[in-house]
Amino acid sequence: MKLNQDRLVDAALALVDDDGEEALSMRTLAARVDRQVSSLYNHVSGRGELIELMRARIVADIDVRVFSRPEESPENVSWDRALELWARSYLRAFAGHPNLIRLLATTSIRDLSTYEMYDAVIGGLRRGGWPQGQTVAVMRSVEAFVLGSALDIVAPGDLITQESAGDGFAEVQGALDPRFDANSSAAASFEFGLTSLIQGLKHQLEALS
Repeated sequence: MKLNQDRLVDAALALVDDDGEEALSMRTLAARVDRQVSSLYNHVSGRGELIELMRARIVADIDVRVFSRPEESPENVSWDRALELWARSYLRAFAGHPNLIRLLATTSIRDLSTYEMYDAVIGGLRRGGWPQGQTVAVMRSVEAFVLGSALDIVAPGDLITQESAGDGFAEVQGALDPRFDANSSAAASFEFGLTSLIQGLKHQLEALS
């Protein structure tokens, strides 16, 4: 099959999904697509560009339409509701590629589509009344929560158990009673955390007003 940039990004994502972010190198990727390393440079300038193309692929699945300017969208979505919808879309995009999180979170962002997303989010926050100097902190707080939740959602179901804790931790044992399973899951924790985070941000904005 003829190799092109899109197929190379597909292969890189699959490699990271399967073997982790530390496995990503031009040599391992070349072996994955059954090509010589030198041939990959016909499609990307190197590992750095490849990472940014992977970032762009994920960002393309994150919906920021809720942050559209009022004249561009018939919906009138408040900043807090827009943040909630963005966070859910963000989680869906990264939950399918948890091994990519550390790679992207520790690499300086050069991809313009990511900045386009950020511009939409910050613009929505500004229209919602947030001071310009606080918007990045708000955005990054939500991002950090979502990325942590994406890892939590793919964690083993028995990540924390009564059996592993043993009998010496009465508070843990009580909190992990099976009666509370519905409140203790990763999905439930995301819902609780997202609600708490956004409510806290609303209070912060009120305090700044």
